[in-house]
Amino acid sequence: MLGPQPFALFAGEPVFQATIQSPSGALAHVLNWGAVIRDLHIPLTDGTPQRVVLGFDRFDPYPARSPYFGALVGRYANRIAHGRFTLDGREYQLDRNEGGKQTLHGGAMGTSQRLWAITGWSASSVTLALRLPDGDQGFPGAMEVRCTYSFTADSTLRMDIEAATDAPTVASFAQHSYFNLDGSDDIRGHRLQIFAGSYTPVSDGLIPTGDILPVDATPFDFRASRRIGAHPSTAYDHNFVLSGAAGDGLRHAASLAADNGLELQVHTSEPGLQFYDGRMIDPSLTGLGGRRYGAHAGLCLEAQHFPDSPNQPHFPRTVLRPGETYRQHTEFRFFNR
Repeated sequence: MLGPQPFALFAGEPVFQATIQSPSGALAHVLNWGAVIRDLHIPLTDGTPQRVVLGFDRFDPYPARSPYFGALVGRYANRIAHGRFTLDGREYQLDRNEGGKQTLHGGAMGTSQRLWAITGWSASSVTLALRLPDGDQGFPGAMEVRCTYSFTADSTLRMDIEAATDAPTVASFAQHSYFNLDGSDDIRGHRLQIFAGSYTPVSDGLIPTGDILPVDATPFDFRASRRIGAHPSTAYDHNFVLSGAAGDGLRHAASLAADNGLELQVHTSEPGLQFYDGRMIDPSLTGLGGRRYGAHAGLCLEAQHFPDSPNQPHFPRTVLRPGETYRQHTEFRFFNR
C-alpha cells in the first residue's frame, strides 16, 4: 500500500491523505487537514465493504461547509459559555465562533481547521502532530498535540491523543465523525445504547446548566438499547455522564446497531459522551459517492470531557499544566451480528 498521497491544497500548502487498513479488510482514509477521517469502510459478513461515516469526495467542502465531518476537534471540544473562563485568577476571552456567543470546538481555527504534520505511517496506522501557539484562539499556553489512528487485528479503529503545554491551559479533544452503519437516509432507525445513568441538561446555546440529572423516565435513558427515533419530539445534542471511573482504562460508552447486522461499540478513557443526532445537517450537502445528505443522515458519539467544564468547577477537571500530559484513548469497535 502506498504511503500518504497528495489530496488537495489548503492556503497554498499540500493536503495529504493517508490510507490505513486492518487485516480484516477495514479501511480508512485520513487527511492531515483537521486530522479528518474522510472515509471509513467496514466489511460485512459477506465481505462487502460498508461505508460507515459521512464525508466528502473532494477537499473543497471541508473548510467551506463541513459540520466537522470526521474531524478531531479541540483544543477544547464542545462549548465554552460566552467564550471565556478564568484560570489562576486571570480571565481569558476566546474566539466566539458560534453566533458570536459561545466558543465551539476550540474556536474558528481550532484543531479541526488546521494542517497537521504526518509524523508516522504504516499500513495500519498514521500519526499526526500539531503545534498550537500561545494565545491561539485566545487560549493560554503553547500546546503540542499528537494523534494516532490505528487499526487492530480486527475491525477496531483506535485513536490515541496526547497533548502537553508550556503554560496552564484547558484541554479536551473529541473525534467528530458522523456515523451511519447502513447507508440509510435517516439514522433514527438505528438502535443506540449509552452506558450512562445521568446527563448534563442544557440551557439556551446548548450550555450545561451545571446540573447532573438522572436519565430515569426521560427521553435520555438509553441504558437499554432502543431506536433513536422512539421519542420523535426530542432533539439530541447532549453530554452523557459515563458509568465507571475515569482514567486510561477503557470503558464501554455506547453501542450502535443497524438492521444490516453491523454494530459499533465506543470504548473510551473519557468521562463524557456527546450524542448528537445530526438534525442540523445541511440538506444541500453532497457527500461521499455523490450521496445527498440531510437531517439525521448521520450521528455523532463524541468521547470528551464535559462541555463548559472550565466554568463548572464540579465537573471533571480539564486544566492542563506544564509537566502534565493530556491523554485520551478511544476505540471504535465494529462487529457483524
